[in-house]
Amino acid sequence: MYYAVEEHRMPWLGYLGALLFLLLAGTNLQAQPGGVPKATPQQPTDGTRVRVIFSRQSQLLRDKENTYLKLVQDVELRQDSVFMYCDSAIIQNETLVFAYGNVVIQQGDSLQVFSQEAEYNGITKFAKLRGEVVLVNGTKQLYTQELDYDLNTRIATYFTGATLVNDSTQLSSQRGYYYVATQEAFFRDSVVVIDPGFRLRADTLKFNVETQVVTFLGPTLIATDSGRIFTEAGFYDTANGLAAFTKDPQYLQRDRKAVADTIRYDERQGLYILQGSARVEDSTRLAVADYIQYNERLDRTFLVGNARYQEGEQDIQAEEITYDSKKKTYATRGRSKISDPPQLLEADQVDFDDETGFGLAFGQVMWQDTAANLAINCDTLNYRKADDYLLALGGSRGRPELTTLVEGDTLFLTADTLIAFRPDTSGVDTSRVLVANHQVRIFKNNLQAVCDSLAYQTRDSIFALFKNPIVWSDTSQFVADTIFIRLRDDQIDRIFLRSNAFIVNISDSTYFNQIKGRTIEAQFIEGDLRRMDVQGNAEAIYYAKDDSGAYVGVNKTSCSEMLIYFGSNEVERIRFLQQPESRLSPMRGTDHEAMQLKGFRWITSGRPLGREPLVLVDQMKTGDSPPVNK
Repeated sequence: MYYAVEEHRMPWLGYLGALLFLLLAGTNLQAQPGGVPKATPQQPTDGTRVRVIFSRQSQLLRDKENTYLKLVQDVELRQDSVFMYCDSAIIQNETLVFAYGNVVIQQGDSLQVFSQEAEYNGITKFAKLRGEVVLVNGTKQLYTQELDYDLNTRIATYFTGATLVNDSTQLSSQRGYYYVATQEAFFRDSVVVIDPGFRLRADTLKFNVETQVVTFLGPTLIATDSGRIFTEAGFYDTANGLAAFTKDPQYLQRDRKAVADTIRYDERQGLYILQGSARVEDSTRLAVADYIQYNERLDRTFLVGNARYQEGEQDIQAEEITYDSKKKTYATRGRSKISDPPQLLEADQVDFDDETGFGLAFGQVMWQDTAANLAINCDTLNYRKADDYLLALGGSRGRPELTTLVEGDTLFLTADTLIAFRPDTSGVDTSRVLVANHQVRIFKNNLQAVCDSLAYQTRDSIFALFKNPIVWSDTSQFVADTIFIRLRDDQIDRIFLRSNAFIVNISDSTYFNQIKGRTIEAQFIEGDLRRMDVQGNAEAIYYAKDDSGAYVGVNKTSCSEMLIYFGSNEVERIRFLQQPESRLSPMRGTDHEAMQLKGFRWITSGRPLGREPLVLVDQMKTGDSPPVNK
């Protein structure tokens, strides 16, 4: 059946030449590796028969069960759309081909396989290629020493190591499968991928050579110029620089580590997206959230869901956090907690810009300085970190509220605006100044005050009250143009009244001890009023009592200076200095109201009686005094 080929290609052979050829061919046939394979004879069909297109020399041999066609030099074979080229070949039963030397199998226009040896079964259309095997599919090349190729399924398999080269990407492994139809390759055992943009080591992965998408099917380590990624599942689109790592992913960049349920990467935009139990940390920073997006080019981090960002001593917690490390700015949304010791801040929203140094907090704002033992509650807080500047406005009761501890008890202070700042920006002196403006109210269990404006310095613990200040301490009322309250060890130590000083001490619900002068200094011991030093045009009305507590009379005295001593917040004695003028009047027959010192008033309606009244804005402008018995 091959005689036509023989007669066409060998007309010059004579009988001797034919005999020599048969002898040589027989020798060469036996010399092929493995000899002539034995196989069960099968009847070829048109679809399974391998046809000879060309060879320089050929020989046909038969035994009882098989026929063998020996082809030598420039061999060309064909089966349907499959072409085979080699230096020599043996065809058994027209279906089984053993090819040797520069073997080439071509399927269609896009696939070529090169090897040193090949075994091809025309019935199963299965090829075994051995020795320097190269599979070429378009621009892709697969290099190996042993390759099995199923021309029906168009699947190539190797078991002794191979390398796939696609443009600038190179993949290698010990075992693998290459699906020519879908252009997908599966790599197993010691997988290594080298690409200009990354280097990869894996246990198992899939690579689509057309789309250049790597799919991770086992433990995988990817190294890029910027860092390393470990995952056990996911994909990497090398053409578009997109990746998703979906099983136990970890990202390392110098000292930075990131973990999450899923990590996504966009190389072109420089974006890392972490979803589910996300955590990013380095030597100085920690970010934790349900979702984290990090832009490595801008060094900007966006956190959503149970978000937390720590840098140095600063700790930010919120529902959403945006942090720009280059500009040192951050913004929070949702209930936010910011710890920057010794300061703590809570709000519904916070925006901070380090370039301007200003931050803005909105919604149920709570600020605290643990070192100065100060806290502010308000609706809006404008602050500057450089000098700890604060401007508080609004609040749950309409106005900002400051609280601090005095004598182990909470002092509440409200005003239309509260301002705090640190005068020394060098950091040597960390003391702070507090300014309260317009309709200031103070409440503490044993101290209350109202004024139009107030200043407080943490360095010397002095409250300065300006413009119509009034201070109440138990049964005493203090009035002056300016009042200073000094604290020591968180207790009231002194009250200084400057200009038009007037102190009223209620003896009972009817009679009032009155002290007036240019300046008055009141001294407290363990929170109780003990002594007053009155200087300049001093005047006093004092209701004297006997040992049984009965009134003896009312004493009216004027002098340059006097000292008044108290016990249990009641006048015990008065010491008059420098030529006092004094008159003692009996209780009966004395016009007590007419006897009152000029400017006397006992104010009750404007006195804060608890925390709630601090929001009142109707401060009493004129004093009201109860009637006195005559």
